[in-house]
Amino acid sequence: MSLDYKTISITKEGAVGILTLNRPEILNAINDELISELSIAIDRIAQDEQIRVMILTGGNKVFAAGGDIKAMLEFGPLQAKKFVTPIHKVFNQITEMPKPTIAAICGFALGGGVEMALTCDFRIAADNAKFGFPEINLGIFPAAGGSQRLPRLIGMAKAKELMFTGDTIDAGAALAIGLVNQVVPREELMERAMKLAEKLSSKPPITIKNLKESMHNVFNTDINMGLNMEIEKFCSLFASEDQKEGMGAFIEKRKPDFKGR
Repeated sequence: MSLDYKTISITKEGAVGILTLNRPEILNAINDELISELSIAIDRIAQDEQIRVMILTGGNKVFAAGGDIKAMLEFGPLQAKKFVTPIHKVFNQITEMPKPTIAAICGFALGGGVEMALTCDFRIAADNAKFGFPEINLGIFPAAGGSQRLPRLIGMAKAKELMFTGDTIDAGAALAIGLVNQVVPREELMERAMKLAEKLSSKPPITIKNLKESMHNVFNTDINMGLNMEIEKFCSLFASEDQKEGMGAFIEKRKPDFKGR
């Protein structure tokens, strides 16, 4: 992953890829360049067989403060569509990543920043994290997937409360409503995210991929179709080496060594 990026950075620690937003001078605000680089980076991480888990973070000061308002100030409807459509594409790339994804959130996650975090499978927040959707105060609403993903995660009533009021909540409140999975001390954020990532990286990659796809079908199909697709994905795993390894290790009372095959 030697490609040079201007608005993000990628590092690897073992089987974990760490993607860091890197526009600290404007609180990691989302603009065209950031989205373009994210699209390339997400594809590279998805295709890298050495990476089994991705951590998405904004660093140790801020996660992301949402869209670049200055860039949007003079938009008309066509410019707005041209701006938001690629964001949807990239956020869908993260959502559909065949590997587990973890958002490690420090400081502010506002608007598009929260929407980006919603695309991840897990969200771990530092105790100084703040979450909010201030779009309503700008005459717009969260349209980088937030109006669809948030109600599915925390329920319609709480999602409306956050989006209609534009209020900001702290990490404890976010945990209470199910917006985040964990709240940890700020200085332990990446350590705890890495601990979860390492645990997930030890699981069979093919099984994780199929399980994730099966669970996401909850949002895209009725239950009968979802159950049929569940059967097909489950049965397909019996053609994998990892299934044989996992069951063999269980019988032999040893730790499995999954190869992703």
